[in-house]
Amino acid sequence: MRILLDECAPRRLKRELAGHDVHTVVEMGWAGKKNGELLKLMATQNYEVLLTVDQNIRYQQHLQAANVVVLVLVAPTNRLADLIPLMPSAISALNTVKPGDVVEITA
Repeated sequence: MRILLDECAPRRLKRELAGHDVHTVVEMGWAGKKNGELLKLMATQNYEVLLTVDQNIRYQQHLQAANVVVLVLVAPTNRLADLIPLMPSAISALNTVKPGDVVEITA
């Protein structure tokens, strides 16, 4: 899958997504973009999934209309050590999600 890693998540999280085409918001030159604009940019570049730690995104945007999957990692902090344990569940979720889904991954 083509995955965009939100700028609020550690860049090193990319390593946990081997086998997927993963880019960060910063790598794409989209740092500082608001979520709505970011979702539009994702569509132009054929991204299928936004991986984020922003737990409020589901309340800020009409995500089903964006036609992408949003995976939200819910951990005590956005530190890599807190997020890595969630990655097996996140990777498993990638096998069942469909565009418009918002999935929270918790411990």
